[in-house]
Amino acid sequence: MIKGNLRILLVEDHPFQLRATQYLLESFGFTQLITTDCAQGALREMLRAEQPFDLLLCDQCLPDMDGIDLVELASQCGMIKKAILLSSLTPEELDGIESSANSHKLPLLGHLIKPLKQAEFIQLLTSTPRQV
Repeated sequence: MIKGNLRILLVEDHPFQLRATQYLLESFGFTQLITTDCAQGALREMLRAEQPFDLLLCDQCLPDMDGIDLVELASQCGMIKKAILLSSLTPEELDGIESSANSHKLPLLGHLIKPLKQAEFIQLLTSTPRQV
């Protein structure tokens, strides 16, 4: 996946985290970025898109739907290619979510703890999905 061509949908309900993550992604060289603050907004953006997003980068704890449920719905409808969860949950909780995602064959690359760190983000983008 090439930075300039990677189409990312960022879903984060906390305004500061949304802006900070957007700024970080842009500073990393990702320019095709759509942001929204809820799962319903993400679904609207996906329906509007002419092609599936290359990456859904989303908070696990959204007010209107868990992030993993959004990943599952978007994947089943062919609206995303890959996904990464952002969260402040414990590693054990996130490992459980990833294990469930793997058993359901979701295109989840893994999870990242907030705030987003470039090296960890790039490592997930260039790796194959984890098998937990």
